[in-house]
This record gives sequence, structure tokens and C-alpha cells, in this order.
Amino acid sequence: MKRLFSILAITGMMVFGTANATTIANTTTAVTTVMSMTQEEEAPAAEELGFHQELKKRFIEGGPGFMGIVLLCLILGLAIAIERIIFLNLSTTNTKKLTQDVEDALSSGGVEAAKEVCRNTKGPIASIYYQGLDRTDEGIDAAEKAVVAYGGVQMGQLEKNVSWISLFIALAPMLGFMGTVIGMIQAFDKIEAAGDMQPSLVAGGIKVALLTTVFGLVVAIILQIFYNYIIAKIDSIVNSMEDASITLMDLLIRNKK
Repeated sequence: MKRLFSILAITGMMVFGTANATTIANTTTAVTTVMSMTQEEEAPAAEELGFHQELKKRFIEGGPGFMGIVLLCLILGLAIAIERIIFLNLSTTNTKKLTQDVEDALSSGGVEAAKEVCRNTKGPIASIYYQGLDRTDEGIDAAEKAVVAYGGVQMGQLEKNVSWISLFIALAPMLGFMGTVIGMIQAFDKIEAAGDMQPSLVAGGIKVALLTTVFGLVVAIILQIFYNYIIAKIDSIVNSMEDASITLMDLLIRNKK
């Protein structure tokens, strides 16, 4: 009988121990699963940092001094570039249509009708036409001189403030390099003050110093793209002005005859 109770007691302990072990194992597995899911959810949140937040973080790390000056170069350069692009787009004229309208006006209503067409048309080409037509009474040579002189004035208007963009293109990376050099000097000052070549001091100082260079180069690249577009647009308008001037002289010579 005692042996039976002993066997029953041992069996009960084994069953109870197995149940507890199973429960503990299940609990541990559940906790591990929840923790892994939480870590998987938190990892993308930590990794998926917004572009604006990342840019703001890097800007602050680079130091507000030189980074602010480089940002000012970007703002001023973009403001001038946008103003020039708008002005050049408004200065673009359909040269073939204007020439045809001026020719029809000369044939039907004379010089005054052609001048009225030019007054009602925007752009430098119409202004050049008007100046040439306004000097027709003084002769073809006077009209040609007026066209050439006023063409130079209009070219100056097209190229107005473009040199400032090139200045900011050159200034932004130079300021970035200066910020890098100053940051390196500060990093070595920290090393000298600490009396030890700690990697954290060197790495942190170099990272902060290089951020100004990167930002300056990015600003220069952005402004360079706008600058090249503006120069190409100016060249296109100037070529149209030259062709239109030659066409106007031919129209005046035919009209005199």
C-alpha cells in the first residue's frame, strides 16, 4: 500500500512538473514573440526618419554658423534664379509671328501701323523693332544703329543679376570648406585638451566638420543647374534678337523701295 501511494505521489509530481514546465515554456515563448514583434515595430520607426527631420538634424549638427551662411546663399541664389527665369519666359516672343505682323502692317498701314504692332507686343524683340522703325525717317543707317544700340541695352537687361548666381555658386562650397577646416581645428583642440587620442573625439569632430562641406557642395550643384538653364535661355533670346534685327533691316530696305 505504501508502495502504491509512493508511485501515485511520484506520478502526480511528474505530471504537475510537466504541466508547469509546459506552462513556463509557453509563457516564455509568448513573451519572446511579443518582444520580437515590438522590436520589429520599433526598428522601422527608428530607421524611417523623415527627410526633413534628417536634414534638420544634420543642419544642427553642422553648426548654425557656417550652415546658416550657406543656407542664405541658397535662398538668395534661388530667389535671383527664379526671378530671372520668370523674366526670361516673359521676354520670349514668337519671332515669326511678330515679323509677319510687322511686315503686314508696313504693307497696309506704313511705319506707324508697324510701330503700333510693336507697342502691343511684349519682349525685347518688339522693343528693338520699335526703335528701328522709329528711326526710319532718318535713314536705314540710323535705324540700323538704333537697333544695334538698343539690342545691347536689352542684352544687359537679360543678363541682369546673373553674376550674383555665379558668385553664390563659388561662395557656397568655399564657405563649406572653411567650416570644415574650422571644425577640424576645434576637433584637434579637444584632443589636445583631453591629452588622449580618443576615437570619439576625432570621429565626432570630423563628422561635424564635413557636414558643412557636403551642404556647400549641394547648394553649389543646385544653383549651377539653374545658372546653366538661365544662360541657355539668354543665348536663345539673344540669337532670336540678332536674327530679328537682320530681318527688320531687310523689311525696311524692301519698304523703302
